[in-house]
Amino acid sequence: MPETTETQIDRLSFDEALAELQHTVAELEIGGQPLERSIALYERGVALHERCAALLAAAELKVQQLVTRAGGALATIDVRPDEARETE
Repeated sequence: MPETTETQIDRLSFDEALAELQHTVAELEIGGQPLERSIALYERGVALHERCAALLAAAELKVQQLVTRAGGALATIDVRPDEARETE
C-alpha cells in the first residue's frame, strides 16, 4: 500500500482512512522494522486515527441535527455505537 502524506490523509473518506489505519496497525504488530520506520508508522497511525475521529464527530453532529420529533421540531439525541440497532 502506498504511503499517504498528512495532506492526503485529510482527503480520505472514513472507510479509506480506517482501512489504512488497520493496515498500519497490522504492519506495526508484525514488527521487525527499523526504529525510524516504526516511528513513521506510528505517526501515520495517529494521523489516520485523528482523521477517523474527526469524520465520526462530523457524522454524529449531522445525525443529531437531522433527527426530528413529531410535528417537525428538531431534537438532539446522543448516538452511541452500543445503542445503535441494525436495520434490515
